[in-house]
Amino acid sequence: MARAAPPDDDDKYEAPDSPGLRKIIHVDMDAFFASVEQRDNPELKGKPVAVGGAGGRGVVAAASYEARKFGVRSAMPSVTASRLCPDLVFVRPRFDAYKEASRQIRRVFEHYTPVIEPLSLDEAYLDVTEDRLGIGSATRIAELIRQEIRAKTQLTASAGVSYNKFLAKLASDQNKPDGLCVIRPGEGAQFVAGLPIRRFHGVGPRAEEKMQKLGILTGADLAAKDIAFLRQHFGSMADYLFRAARGIDLRPVRAHRIRKSVGGERTFSDDIGSGAALRETLANIIDIVWERIEAAGARGRTVTLKLKFTDFRTMTRATSLPRWVSGKAEFAQLARALLEAELPLRGPIRLMGLTLSGLEGAEDEKPARDEAQLSLL
Repeated sequence: MARAAPPDDDDKYEAPDSPGLRKIIHVDMDAFFASVEQRDNPELKGKPVAVGGAGGRGVVAAASYEARKFGVRSAMPSVTASRLCPDLVFVRPRFDAYKEASRQIRRVFEHYTPVIEPLSLDEAYLDVTEDRLGIGSATRIAELIRQEIRAKTQLTASAGVSYNKFLAKLASDQNKPDGLCVIRPGEGAQFVAGLPIRRFHGVGPRAEEKMQKLGILTGADLAAKDIAFLRQHFGSMADYLFRAARGIDLRPVRAHRIRKSVGGERTFSDDIGSGAALRETLANIIDIVWERIEAAGARGRTVTLKLKFTDFRTMTRATSLPRWVSGKAEFAQLARALLEAELPLRGPIRLMGLTLSGLEGAEDEKPARDEAQLSLL
């Protein structure tokens, strides 16, 4: 795997004066929910911790790095997590604590730039092409942000620095936890070329298996395929794969972006098609998504179910209310009704997703033309 060299004081990323090149930082907190729990309860430090419900239909919302060593991951059923890690400690989510930590982190960002695009409570894009303090170096700003977050919250953050959002997000995951990675102008295509195909957002286990059968193991293999080949085998995903393999992303960081939906999805290692398996999976996704809805403090009117079949065709079904969805019970009822209306399915699926949209205030937002056409993440 290609790894960008860690930055040093004499080698800061300075974007040249060229139209279209930006200085972008992606900051991603390390195991955020679990880290807040370990910070606030010293007895949990150094122990494998899962935030979520234990047993039954409980789902892991977040896992500490000690738990991840055993294979515990977010969105995993709690019973599976307990089997992998018998000493796993479950704690119930405390969204007020996570929101407060997120507000502290946001204030750190605002010290350096007003151009901030939050993705969730624990991650955001920052455009520091013109930073408030006149520092000029995106790398130095990322270092200072990470230091300030640690000092003010006792939490660690990883950061990626690059000239577009796609590469910055890849970079932030490169040296986790508590790491920094820089991809400089001219290095994007080479960096992506060395990545295993699984690192590309949206490429799950089944897509990876299909690509391997086609001889696509790395970003370089993907870049070697022309657009016609990709459209033949991957349909609507082809354009994204073509651009991503070349490290291309023209989307701006969108400050003051109004979130239009809250959701989540799962890509399966084995395709599922039976009614029982689909219902059980949907129940898990409902738990995960509702926790995200509560964390975001969101209210919405529309519930959308997404199903992706093994041939990569996607089906979405939605239902809307004339008022806000009243709570988790109604959200779950609407989601189950959408699934039941489609059973039995025409074939097995490789992905299921669920979103709440029509959020409060979202109707005032006009989607940016370049985002609709060039979304890579």
